[in-house]
Amino acid sequence: MSTLVQAAEIVAYTPPFSADKQAHEIYYQPLTSATKPWKLCAVYPHLKDSYWLSINYGMVEHAKALGVQLKVLEAGGYPNLDKQKRQLMDCRDWGADAIILGTVDSQAYKGKLSQYTGNIPVFATINSLDVSDEDSAKNVVARVGIDWYEMGCKAGQFLAKHHPRGSGIVNVALLPGPLQRGGTKPVVQGFLDAVANSDINIVTTLWADNSKELQRNLIQQLFATGHDIDYIVGGAVATEVAISELRANHMADEIKLVSTYLSHGVYRGLLRDKILFAPTDKMAQQAMLSVDQAVRYLEKKPLQRDLAPIVEGLTPTHLPKAVIAESLSPAEFRPVFSVGAP
Repeated sequence: MSTLVQAAEIVAYTPPFSADKQAHEIYYQPLTSATKPWKLCAVYPHLKDSYWLSINYGMVEHAKALGVQLKVLEAGGYPNLDKQKRQLMDCRDWGADAIILGTVDSQAYKGKLSQYTGNIPVFATINSLDVSDEDSAKNVVARVGIDWYEMGCKAGQFLAKHHPRGSGIVNVALLPGPLQRGGTKPVVQGFLDAVANSDINIVTTLWADNSKELQRNLIQQLFATGHDIDYIVGGAVATEVAISELRANHMADEIKLVSTYLSHGVYRGLLRDKILFAPTDKMAQQAMLSVDQAVRYLEKKPLQRDLAPIVEGLTPTHLPKAVIAESLSPAEFRPVFSVGAP
């Protein structure tokens, strides 16, 4: 049986969607079958990196296990809101029973979600979707996702533990990713809060979109400034690129790497002892949970409406196979855009 359909400890929030919701760890048993081949339509911001590829894997695997149909659409990037709106209407035209929405912008559909989805129930996945307005509150049934503050906090806690106050100042360059992306600023805030009472000194923060070329430019810019750097802390793309840049500049022994989230490249870096730490938000598990929520709702089965994985810190000596299976798609997996009825 797939790791994704085994019972697992996750976080449930009550009351759901509330600003003052409380987290409770629960033992969650995913469904093992559906009563009919429901039509689920999943809309992603993009499928350009291994993070969303792992989301795709989790949804595809669970749709196959349950015997439901899955149609996958991707907008090609976070700036492409108009394209995502059209894709929501494509889901409606397809006759979807439920829509799983990884939004390109948390505020994009405020007051007008139903213009694109009609009466189809919507399940928010991964990215935060504002449900404070009446229209969204009526149409969004459930959500799966973490607070990215926690991911930054985990990375900061790792460094703060190794460099407590009075142990000697160490210098950090932060390369969190794109400035305008919703999850990036909470990551930075979580990191800053976690290292506030330690000997971590943030020398510089450099922003750029998550492309290897742009992140490589930032790292080369960082080296050119002549800053005395002990750690680079960055998103997965920055951290992956930093491995080869440090090697090329003969600095691999001088500067250590910490990632704020997991990817296939970061996993390889952990395995090879090139990266010291990365938290995982178990992307494949989150995707499975979204499919599970949708089918539970359609079949009028008990439904937890606000769920998140338990974030786990990974190091070269702590890489549990089950956690990796809940996080990353297998190496041979390629994007799947359609799962048909069995």
